[in-house]
Amino acid sequence: MRSVKFLVAAGAASLLSSVAFGADMAIAPPPMYAPPLVEEFGGWYLRGDIGFSNQRVNHLDTPGYHDPGITVPPTIGLGFDTAGIFGLGVGYRFNNWFRTDITGEYRGNSNLHGLDIVSFNGGIIGTDEYRGSKSEWLVLANAYADLGTWWCMTPFIGAGIGMSRNTISNFVDINTPNLSVAFTPNASNWDFAWALHAGVAYQVSPGLTFELAYRYVNLGDGVTGALTDFTGFTRGRTIQFKDITSQDLTIGMRWDLGSPPVYAPPLVRKG
Repeated sequence: MRSVKFLVAAGAASLLSSVAFGADMAIAPPPMYAPPLVEEFGGWYLRGDIGFSNQRVNHLDTPGYHDPGITVPPTIGLGFDTAGIFGLGVGYRFNNWFRTDITGEYRGNSNLHGLDIVSFNGGIIGTDEYRGSKSEWLVLANAYADLGTWWCMTPFIGAGIGMSRNTISNFVDINTPNLSVAFTPNASNWDFAWALHAGVAYQVSPGLTFELAYRYVNLGDGVTGALTDFTGFTRGRTIQFKDITSQDLTIGMRWDLGSPPVYAPPLVRKG
């Protein structure tokens, strides 16, 4: 009988000690993970743009228009047809509101048309009808301000400066009533250029953004080669295109070259 009581007491003591030991042990909490770091700064990106131009030239000029007694009113119907725009660029986004890029683009051939009425001492002596085409290579350094993002859409404004290589080609001057036709060789010149930008960007994914943009660009001046008449005589005069401007509409894409976001290592609380 005593042995049975002894065994029961020993078992109870063992059970109580196990419960007490379990109560003393701390239960380890699950590991805690830090949220991903918010990327405050941007990085490099590539861009591509296509669009079309709506171009004009302020006026045409040639040394003959400054001869004594000669007057030439503003050119009638002076302008260019619409032409395509194709551009590439590389840029850097400093933060959520400021970015810069350098772009280079080819602006396709745009047909020229215009008619001058020439007077001498108040009497009309003839007309000059102009035909030809113009194209450019444009390089710009641009800076943009992003104005906030709503529903993945970011309006922006910007400005750029650079250089434009203006090419006048296939230029013909038809003079009436003298039935004289003059033409010029193709000619190119570099001139200072500047632009103003406005548009809206839509972020399709973290690495891809679409843009719809308007741009006003001043391309400087252009000039033809020396005029040569139908007999082969070169007059030594050129036609100057003063203050070429364009209002462009473009669609673009930006590809973010930044590395994937960095996550903090998991933090484990020690017991």
